[in-house]
Amino acid sequence: MKILKSLAFLLILSTGGLYAQNSDLGAWYMYFGNNKISDKWNWHNEVQYRNFDAIGDLEQLLIRTGIGYDLTENNNNVLVGYGFILSKPYVNGEKTENVEHRIFQQFITKQKLGRFNLQHRYRLEERFLEDDFRMRFRYLLGFNIPLTQKDMLPKAFYASVYNEIFLHFNSPVFDRNRVYGALGYIINKNMRIEAGYMNQLQENRNRGQIQIGFYNNIPFNKN
Repeated sequence: MKILKSLAFLLILSTGGLYAQNSDLGAWYMYFGNNKISDKWNWHNEVQYRNFDAIGDLEQLLIRTGIGYDLTENNNNVLVGYGFILSKPYVNGEKTENVEHRIFQQFITKQKLGRFNLQHRYRLEERFLEDDFRMRFRYLLGFNIPLTQKDMLPKAFYASVYNEIFLHFNSPVFDRNRVYGALGYIINKNMRIEAGYMNQLQENRNRGQIQIGFYNNIPFNKN
């Protein structure tokens, strides 16, 4: 109950302040799974349900999966994956529907600097839209900081922060930038939950999102 109250308090603070500024605040509900299928190989699975408001007005449904390989234990991983994206934007006041198929390649490297757990993610995307093909590069720098213990251990609260930039291979080069901050709780060594706020800056738009994410890692069972 203390966990739920803390996360709820964070959401109330974020939404209350933003609605007072007449912001078109959205909400993203996300699941991230990582299943170890051998000592080196892993299966990534992910679902994101994105809304224009709190719930009920679908903005985008994103389903992503991929196969990864650990170059070194716990620190460097390469992954190739596929994403299905259903978008329902408003155009001239009318809701439309677009489908995108996406292939992506990424490299993640992790570092530990004192209490800071840093992550660099480099991702290349080939995007197959209904009437277009685009390529995009993304770079994310993020870190987690334990708050109630000295390390990222079970039953610990932590702060999570990242910045991610998106760049097109064609003009205009700049696509968007995301800045994120959240409070997280480590349920056990394989599961954690985060609730936070992300601001997304595009060429002619700046929008905020409340985000709730659940992370589930399933270790490899040699038996």
